[in-house]
Amino acid sequence: MTQETKKLIQILSKYATCDMSDALVKQKNKYGGSLPNLKRYSSNKEGKTMVGKAYTILFAPKDDPREAIGGGYIDKLPEDSVLVIATTLNLQKKDAPFTKMTNALYGGLMSTRANYLKSSGTVVFGRVRDIDEHLELNRDVFSFGLGSAAHGPVVKMVGINVPLKILIDGYPEPYVEVINPGDIIMGDDNGVVKVADDEKLESILEYIPKRVQADTLVKEDILNGEECTPAQKKRREGL
Repeated sequence: MTQETKKLIQILSKYATCDMSDALVKQKNKYGGSLPNLKRYSSNKEGKTMVGKAYTILFAPKDDPREAIGGGYIDKLPEDSVLVIATTLNLQKKDAPFTKMTNALYGGLMSTRANYLKSSGTVVFGRVRDIDEHLELNRDVFSFGLGSAAHGPVVKMVGINVPLKILIDGYPEPYVEVINPGDIIMGDDNGVVKVADDEKLESILEYIPKRVQADTLVKEDILNGEECTPAQKKRREGL
């Protein structure tokens, strides 16, 4: 992991996913980078925002024509990365529980190894198991839900560090969000957000602290008796 990435993680861990979403909406991303329906089942000791670059894993049904990839992907997990695990679209659902699988895609031994390698956290678009182990490890783990059975009998790994397609039942219509390897992933109690590490990132990083400061002043104004809308207009002017 480069010093530049470490600095980026240090900066963003001070902010909430809502702050990033506000910045992305400013950049004309109407969904604010949100990856909805994920729950934080365990978290780091400090309760800070999880931040890291996506290291992606793709699972597919056993009858998928692609060959299974052997070897332990978990042992290749880069430092400060966020492990992001998903299935092919044919195993996803638009509505709860958002996955057709009852088997879990991730468990406690994986978290043990990931923590040893100093990975920032795990995001699973499916189920996880061994929840007590994740909690004991103080590892950030986000998923759609919990399960007890391992994934081996029903799916196989077909991709490492490949784009992941996530089905979302958005408004006004469903859409597919793509998570690319190296995307920045943030997670906290509000949910999970992704942002591309591209030329827009610099302006996003400039906007976030200004917006946070403005909203802090709006809160102070409201506590002093001002109406919300005028206070927002006054403090956010020029952002």
